[in-house]
Amino acid sequence: MDVGDFLKWAESAPPAYRADAAFALARAFLADPMDEETRHAIEAVLTILLDDSSPDVRRALADALSDSEDSPRHIILALAADQVEIAATVLGRSPVFIDEELVDVVAAADERLQIAIASRPGLSGAVAAAIAEVGELEACRTLIRNGAARVARISLRRMAERFGDAPEMRELMLARRNLPADVRQFLVRRLSEALGELVAVKAWVPEERAKKIARDACDRATVAIAAETESDDLPALVEHLRITGQLTTALLLRAVCARNVGLFETALAVLARVPESRVTGLVRAGRTSSLRAVYGKAGLPAVAFDAFAAALDTCRRIAGEGGPRDRYRFTRHMVESVLARYHHITDGEMNELTGMLRRFAADQAREAARELARSASAAAAA
Repeated sequence: MDVGDFLKWAESAPPAYRADAAFALARAFLADPMDEETRHAIEAVLTILLDDSSPDVRRALADALSDSEDSPRHIILALAADQVEIAATVLGRSPVFIDEELVDVVAAADERLQIAIASRPGLSGAVAAAIAEVGELEACRTLIRNGAARVARISLRRMAERFGDAPEMRELMLARRNLPADVRQFLVRRLSEALGELVAVKAWVPEERAKKIARDACDRATVAIAAETESDDLPALVEHLRITGQLTTALLLRAVCARNVGLFETALAVLARVPESRVTGLVRAGRTSSLRAVYGKAGLPAVAFDAFAAALDTCRRIAGEGGPRDRYRFTRHMVESVLARYHHITDGEMNELTGMLRRFAADQAREAARELARSASAAAAA
């Protein structure tokens, strides 16, 4: 190829023709067999076209070269510094970039380039971490939508902290199938707090009542999240709850009454700093005196131990007797059994736990009724 002839033609050719020629040359450079001299000449022409006054020409180069790892590196880097639309094309697709270059762009670029990088297939954890830390809201939303991106737990947590109050972002994150339990609980808490504040601002109920409703809703969701969490991930959820002040006696008692003994066992192990296998053995064998010692080491209130012991005993008894398997009937029976055995306790904190259990039992009764109605409707429609 004669570089001089091409440049002479380009001086008078319309921009559309030059763009077509640029695209064809770039594709030929990548796909067609040619000798080294011809390849060198075409690469020189492509390099010169970076200075073309028409953005259509440079856009054609970006379209043609973005998907290949064999594209000339200096041309790709030059296009990444071009107009935003052109830069976004190569930043979103080209395999030529290394992580350090992409991280630098994320830190310095505008939102449109961050979005392009966040959409890259197979995005690395390092670049995802940079987007999570400094990326704009839409870039982080794009990252969450990118199922092929490798996003670490800490990056998901960081995006939840930064944008957990944005409804669309929260919805996207909660819909993510592999969202870690601690991050899911963090988002649920933010949602319950927002709803509680709305109720208080609207003066639908007194402020204290609104806070209690929000707290109960958050605890209910936390227990549900824990029930769906793999045992290996429970320690991270428990540690998150501990650090954020949510690992309360009421939450743990609610979990046991909801047949989620695993959360209670993991919490005891974390708080008391003993192997979880030991705690599990004590709980399941009904060794109350030894369990009391671990419970005390965990720093949980002594006055509430009998309530936990009653709940665990009732859980074992119901299982042994082949009691109700339905989750809602089980929890209703469990709560009522605990309340019946400990209704005489008048300690302030125990009164608070009793109030929580009564609300919990009422919730379960309503849920059981709804489940019955759904079953009856389904049977009638069949």
